[in-house]
Amino acid sequence: MIERYSLSPMKDIWSEEEKFRRWLEVELSVIEAFEEMGIAPKGTAEKIRMNSKIDVEKILEIESVVDHDVIAFIKSITDNMGDEARYFHKGLTSSDIVDTALSLGLKRAGELILEELIVLSNILKEKAIKYKYLYTVGRTHGVHAEPTSFGLKLLSYLAELERNISRLKISIENISYGKLSGAVGNYANIDPEIEYIALNKLGLKPEIVATQVVPRDRHAEFLSVLALIGAGIERIAVEIRHLQKTEVLEAQEPFKKGQRGSSAMPHKKNPILCERLTGMARMLRSYTVAGYENISLWHERDISHSSVERVFLPDATLITFYMVKKTQYLIDNLIVNEDRIKETFEKSYNLVYSQRVLLSLIDKGISRENGYKFVQKYALEAWETRRDFKELLWNDKEIKNLFTKEEFDEIFTPNYYLRNIDKIYSKLGL
Repeated sequence: MIERYSLSPMKDIWSEEEKFRRWLEVELSVIEAFEEMGIAPKGTAEKIRMNSKIDVEKILEIESVVDHDVIAFIKSITDNMGDEARYFHKGLTSSDIVDTALSLGLKRAGELILEELIVLSNILKEKAIKYKYLYTVGRTHGVHAEPTSFGLKLLSYLAELERNISRLKISIENISYGKLSGAVGNYANIDPEIEYIALNKLGLKPEIVATQVVPRDRHAEFLSVLALIGAGIERIAVEIRHLQKTEVLEAQEPFKKGQRGSSAMPHKKNPILCERLTGMARMLRSYTVAGYENISLWHERDISHSSVERVFLPDATLITFYMVKKTQYLIDNLIVNEDRIKETFEKSYNLVYSQRVLLSLIDKGISRENGYKFVQKYALEAWETRRDFKELLWNDKEIKNLFTKEEFDEIFTPNYYLRNIDKIYSKLGL
């Protein structure tokens, strides 16, 4: 991932040095298990821990000769060891270390994302409550539909976010598997009890049935959840982009002091953050394709997945983390133009109340078919002549025969559409 979108502490997880630290962490957990099982003398792991040094430059220098990163790592770490080197990487294959350490990295990355999603959830809750009773025009197909609550828009995003939080928790659980079962996963040179003890120390579980690698459906699931998180954020971003259009301007992303929107046009305030989030969601979805393709490997393993994972697994977590952090900022500082929201009602000539007029006619004994034709006739006339729908209706004798002025006026009140808003909020415990 380019530095522009790489935020700490997520980017620190995927540094070369941190990767090798995780490899060492896995190796040491195995040696500690050896000690518990009486295979290695007590104190072997601590001796290695005290004398081990992660020297990235040295590892890369060795790799340039041996052309194998795990061998280069082992050689660098054990170069100055004494007899304890006999127990380092004993009975293991490269994927035991790489895959288990990768699971550690993904677990930690997932937990970082989860923490930030919970922060975003709290921000959305606060804003959803703040704008709970702020009525706004609801749109379907981009066209004015009926009044709704601006807070309800945010509540919808919150409900989706809560589902993604639940999905991520499950996915973190499912990604937290390692394997220390040897070259083809049959424990020929290492006891399953060693794997259990070592992985338990790392906070991981043993893969139920492994080949040389941890099955890649676990990674594909994790990537799918990240893509869903990205899609949820994109839904927020796309809505704000629409609402920030000049002719709408009901909401805007924050615009910092000193910020400039265009190199050519000084007046511009562009929704650049929302557009960036939309683009990033596309990247997350694209990674799921490679994730699914990585599931099918030759026999017990090939390395067609390896080069792909080195790119998209760190990138996917970095992008997701970035998106969540930026969405926190976006929602927390969202500009809601309440006056423009109310002005929007006037642009539809009261047509947003057409269904309520129809239902009121049905309640007065008019058939649905006749009522629909009657309402549609005046609705189309209002739109084509740019006249007020309510006024056109009230000038019709049939309407005056059916409704008192008070009854008729009551039909055209936006608060009616929020009468069940509390019940919707209560579904999320708000």
